[in-house]
Amino acid sequence: MVQDLGVQDIYDSLKAVYDPEIPVNIVDLGLIYDVQINDSNVYVQMTLTAPGCGMGPYIAQQAEWAIQELEGVEEVEIELVFEPAWTPDLISEDARASLGI
Repeated sequence: MVQDLGVQDIYDSLKAVYDPEIPVNIVDLGLIYDVQINDSNVYVQMTLTAPGCGMGPYIAQQAEWAIQELEGVEEVEIELVFEPAWTPDLISEDARASLGI
C-alpha cells in the first residue's frame, strides 16, 4: 500500500514530463484530467493537445515511467481521452507567461 502518497505527489512527478513539441510540462499544459490512487495502484486520465498527436504514446509512456519511480507504486494505468477536448485555456498562468501568451 502506498503510504503518504497523495495526488499532489503524482502531479509533482508528472511535472518532469514534457510535450516534446512544446517546452512546457504536461501538468502546466493542462493535459492531466484525473488522478486516482487505490492502494499501490495509480490511474491517470490525460489528453493530448491534438487527438492525432504522433507523440501521444511517447508522452503517455514518459508519464507512466515518472509515476513508477515513486516509492510504493506498483501499477500505473494511463488512459488517453479526448473528451473533453483540450484547449489552450487549460494552460496554467505560469506556462502562459513562459510561452508569452
